[in-house]
Amino acid sequence: MTDALSRGERWLDALTSPSTRTESGPIRARDGQLDGEHASFFAVVPDPENRFPRATDNVVGLEQGWLLARAVREAIDADRDAGVKRPIVAVVDVKSQAYGRREELLGIHLACAAAVDAYASARLAGHPVIALIVGPAMSGAYLAHGYQANRIVALDAPGTAVHAMGKEAAARVTRRSVESLDALGDTVLPMSYKMSAYAKLGLLHELIEGVDADAPSSVDIERVKASLAAAVKDARNGPRDLSVRLASDDAKRTRAASIEVRRRMREQWSA
Repeated sequence: MTDALSRGERWLDALTSPSTRTESGPIRARDGQLDGEHASFFAVVPDPENRFPRATDNVVGLEQGWLLARAVREAIDADRDAGVKRPIVAVVDVKSQAYGRREELLGIHLACAAAVDAYASARLAGHPVIALIVGPAMSGAYLAHGYQANRIVALDAPGTAVHAMGKEAAARVTRRSVESLDALGDTVLPMSYKMSAYAKLGLLHELIEGVDADAPSSVDIERVKASLAAAVKDARNGPRDLSVRLASDDAKRTRAASIEVRRRMREQWSA
């Protein structure tokens, strides 16, 4: 392990019970309590000894995707006959998908798809799946770990961002400076790297302000736990699909075209 914990590891430690077994590899699966209820927490962590050079950081690659899928499905299997399914919390601090030539040849798309399918299966089986964004939530890594959640909660803090690619890479692709890209994000919400802008797209259940993401106090931790518990309750009272993401006032305002496209598609499909 690295000397300094990643942000995802730090929050996993803060929210869960100490592990009763030796932990190694890129995936952490822990038990915890939310409002007195047993919950499963999952995080992707740096893995300096990973056999794939591009997968040594907190990224989602071949092993991460398959191991996430296995961990989530173990929670599903454990609650298969339970009347009330446990909450599943994805602690999100992922920089990217671990693309490389070997990863492509060995099917990184299948590994990431397996993780997506596991989270979606948990949600559809009745598990309240909550994503807690404590760091970067980038590209295919976020799609595999977090985006299938019933509810998404995020810290509004430096270092948290949801985007298709890193800021420097986006600047190169769009042939802009980083400064002009930041300015563009102030007027075009999907281009922004600010969590406050992402929240205006209607995808977040809650944006938590005023929490120290790198060194949370006991008050910060309890506040986040309360937010997660509230998200679990809200998820249980709502549909198991992701339609809620287009139902908020922010979504109706900033994603009106998406909502209209979907309306017309349903209309034509049923014609």
